[in-house]
Amino acid sequence: MPGQPPARRTVLKGAALAGAAGVGAAACSTESKLGHAKTPTPTAPVDLGAADAVPVGGAKLFREQRLVVSCPAKGQYKAFSAQCTHAGCVFDKVEGTEGNCPCHGSRFDVTTGKALRGPATAPLPEVPVKVTDGKLVAGPDA
Repeated sequence: MPGQPPARRTVLKGAALAGAAGVGAAACSTESKLGHAKTPTPTAPVDLGAADAVPVGGAKLFREQRLVVSCPAKGQYKAFSAQCTHAGCVFDKVEGTEGNCPCHGSRFDVTTGKALRGPATAPLPEVPVKVTDGKLVAGPDA
């Protein structure tokens, strides 16, 4: 009936839905320490540490720097953004040569950047990388 306050059940359902929506928003929040970067690749050279920390035939996630580096052969390195091309979440792990996005389950080949499982379909942006004095340096002018 018009003019009557909503039933208690209606109010409680609305509060529960609002709370669940808040949890979902927090899971993909841009406010996290490693949240979405406006630019998914470095804008300046980034020192990643010892080159030999990346195993030959494998890859290593540099989560704080939002990068993943693979080493297809001794002395050869490829780097890609570790920020998912779907919603911008940073990978939580690399298993073998697959990067995992924790937000929606996208998987990427970290040796090519190719999206292997959606919802992401776009490849990861490649990042220049080189070895200088035994250290990996990624980003522009690398």
